[in-house]
Amino acid sequence: MDPEEDALDEYLKENRRLQQTSLRLEQENDNLAHRLITSKVALRNALDKAEDKVDDLTKDLLQTRRRLQATEEEKAGKEEEAAMLKEMFRRELEKAEQQVRRSSGIIADYKQVQTRRTVDADEPPAAARASPEAAARTEGPGTADAGRREDSAGPTRAEQTREDQEKESLRAQTRELEQDLAQTKLQMVEAKCRIQELEHQKGILAGQMRAAKDNWISKAFTSLRTSGGGVTNGVGLPREDAPPAPGRSLRGGEKLLWPHRDSGERV
Repeated sequence: MDPEEDALDEYLKENRRLQQTSLRLEQENDNLAHRLITSKVALRNALDKAEDKVDDLTKDLLQTRRRLQATEEEKAGKEEEAAMLKEMFRRELEKAEQQVRRSSGIIADYKQVQTRRTVDADEPPAAARASPEAAARTEGPGTADAGRREDSAGPTRAEQTREDQEKESLRAQTRELEQDLAQTKLQMVEAKCRIQELEHQKGILAGQMRAAKDNWISKAFTSLRTSGGGVTNGVGLPREDAPPAPGRSLRGGEKLLWPHRDSGERV
């Protein structure tokens, strides 16, 4: 063969080899461009999801703080109400004890008065005994007997009436004191029940506060783990031998356009 033909064949072979190399490089360039765009899309989606999670967690945090503040205010109000009820209960208890002591004193005085009245009724006074004797000496036997009967009957009826009135008054006071004592005991029982109810509500509120805190912390950690897993899995790059997507082929010198979520800025 002619040396010129051999050289031409060599050039043709070299040209075909260079064309194949150029096609291969263009294919690799298209694959790399596709991988870059896919990675950016995955990163943007993961970032959007993470931002949405952050917004949701921020809203949950604000709501939890508001609920916590409201719960603390309610708890403070319940504690103040419980303290007021305890103080009222203490005052009512002291008042009841004073009434009991007064009732006991009145009953003791009543017994003393009854004892004294009984003794006075059994033993008439010395002046009453001496008066009939003097009248008998001055007026005679008949007048003395009549006066003795009248004097002995008169004071007896008056004293009996006065004793009956005093007994009735003391009985009325005793009944009134017993009613006051029963009402005070009822108020004491109601105050104790109210205090127990407030203590129960206080325990329930404390449990709700702990549950709300634990729930929010659990949701926060779960959301963060989910966001982290989504970013890691979403950024996985495609294989090098993956074919380019239709309409994604890029040539050297072309610029990649990246549509940002908020404003279409160029990358």
